[in-house]
Amino acid sequence: MSDFLELVYDNRKKKYNVLIVDDEALARTLLMEYVSKIPELVLLGSCSNALEALHTMQQQKVDILLTDIQMPDITGIEFIQHLNYKPSIIFTTAYSEYAIDGYDLGVIDYLLKPISFPRFFKAINKAIGKLRISNISHKTAEIEDPVAKNEQKDYLLIKADYKVYKVDFEDLIYLEGKQEYVTFHTKQRNITAHYSLKKLIEELPEKQFIRIHKSYIIALKYVEIIEGNHIIITGEKLPIGGTYREAVMEIFE
Repeated sequence: MSDFLELVYDNRKKKYNVLIVDDEALARTLLMEYVSKIPELVLLGSCSNALEALHTMQQQKVDILLTDIQMPDITGIEFIQHLNYKPSIIFTTAYSEYAIDGYDLGVIDYLLKPISFPRFFKAINKAIGKLRISNISHKTAEIEDPVAKNEQKDYLLIKADYKVYKVDFEDLIYLEGKQEYVTFHTKQRNITAHYSLKKLIEELPEKQFIRIHKSYIIALKYVEIIEGNHIIITGEKLPIGGTYREAVMEIFE
């Protein structure tokens, strides 16, 4: 199975955390009952006010937020305007005049009380659909970006020639940029692929690699000689660019 198909399959098995916020006990009870009927949903909590909900959201990640608008102290609109992150939001309210405000805030749906289960189910499916698309897009970007972004990893995945090469940092000697391509000079082979040195230097461990020129990034462990405006690394003589000379010299002083 391809990576993409595996993502789609796993995505369909995913559970989504739901938080209910409403100052009316009966409304919360009804929504809790509705949530319990949908296998993909996990109820994180049921809060009577926005402050309580904010505390819950600081402790656990909420995927879908069901919130009333007219609540004491902080309204539902004020509540979502102050969130640190935005889950998929569904307004539940008895007042239709707030619908435009809700959509302006990027709310997924607007449920007018009394809420029927079929209407609730439709809104939840809309929210889950958006979450699934977002998750697949995020994961696909990670697959298509073969540069490992996790600082704990000790290798790069380089996509070239319809293959993916795993190159340990220990084996990477230097990188040579030419226009839109980079040649990775390693102990085993040279690999040329469509990359940017600017992006790569941000991904490589700064204690192991340094940029010495607009066209070169080197592994410090393989440096043999610094001679004038050049560095000799495994027998190759590479130039030190004027912009980078001070930073290079500081490391070797």
